[in-house]
Amino acid sequence: MLEEKKNIAKQINKLTSKITKVEVIPIKMPLKQVFKGSNYFMSHRVTVITKITTEDGIVGEIYNGDELDDLQAIVNMIKNEMTPLIIGENIFDIKHIWKKLYPITFNILADRKISLNALSCVDSAIHDAIGKTLGIPLVQLWGGSKTKLPVMLIGGYYSEKSDIDEVKIKSDIETYKEMGVAACKFKVGGRSPEVDIERVRIAREAAGEDFVLAVDANQGWDRKDALTFAKGIRDFDIRWFEEPCRWSYAKDAMKDIRLMSGIPVAAGQSEDSPAECIEMMKDGAIDVCNFDASWSGGPTAWKQAASTAEALGFEMAHHEEPQISAHLLGSTMSGTFLEVFHPDRDPMFYEIIENRNEFENGYYKIPEGPGFGIQLDKRVIEAYRLDK
Repeated sequence: MLEEKKNIAKQINKLTSKITKVEVIPIKMPLKQVFKGSNYFMSHRVTVITKITTEDGIVGEIYNGDELDDLQAIVNMIKNEMTPLIIGENIFDIKHIWKKLYPITFNILADRKISLNALSCVDSAIHDAIGKTLGIPLVQLWGGSKTKLPVMLIGGYYSEKSDIDEVKIKSDIETYKEMGVAACKFKVGGRSPEVDIERVRIAREAAGEDFVLAVDANQGWDRKDALTFAKGIRDFDIRWFEEPCRWSYAKDAMKDIRLMSGIPVAAGQSEDSPAECIEMMKDGAIDVCNFDASWSGGPTAWKQAASTAEALGFEMAHHEEPQISAHLLGSTMSGTFLEVFHPDRDPMFYEIIENRNEFENGYYKIPEGPGFGIQLDKRVIEAYRLDK
């Protein structure tokens, strides 16, 4: 038995599959309505599909991100700057490839968000190719044993009719529950603390005791208003308060919010690196790290933050992107909810994945196929691609 294991180890060490082709497809889907948060709005769902083909004929294929203004810049960076650097590289040298591409983010005169998004796309597609080559799902390759995750739907967007639209809030919550999810991350931060306290009160009343409720201000308030709001919702059993304060002093303010209100604080989606997330953990700014693999360097970067969260006893979340996050969250011992949107807000997840698993009793089954385990619908891609 020992000799057999040694032979298997030798074979693994010799695994080679070189990259022969890189394809990038920009996608843009219109939404049925404009969705408004604290300081932003969304009218379209956009993404980048990246395909990595290997010499063995394996195609790693996945979509990443939702960057409306920078979509073409991300595509151009992958095609013109990253592809020449990775053709001929062995997909199993994933950290070598990541390290080779990472210096593109060093240009202080460029938009680092674009290069990090582009790196995320390439890194994700290579991981998918590795899983498909080995014939195993990424959750298993990354050491995870979870088979399903509780689902948190991002909702509670502001109404066009009034600041406190009780009918809409109750209807939204009821719709989310009917979809079979376990939780809602409710949008706040775009009105006064008093208005949003009342909105959350209505949502909690509609949700009932067994439905999980979190709130997300998207950095919408100053320190004083965020604390006023946090103290006003302490009796509503809030799972976490996400990004409560302005970006310019968020890390310091979040520590005050969590300590003075007693409500757990989540953040991480706006950070560019695992090191920034680790700094928030060590400084006591957060309870939940909500890092985003599609915005900040791919699964390779996300797993660094997740490993630290495991070691230090913090919870790990993932900002949106269920097609990417399911395997990541399933692979870490401190993973929390799979974040999704309503189909009106993210038609991509519901239309482009041919074999998407349904929500059942609050949970989503992690895809069992190799790699990310999803198959993209070619008809949907052709209908919404921008490079026809």
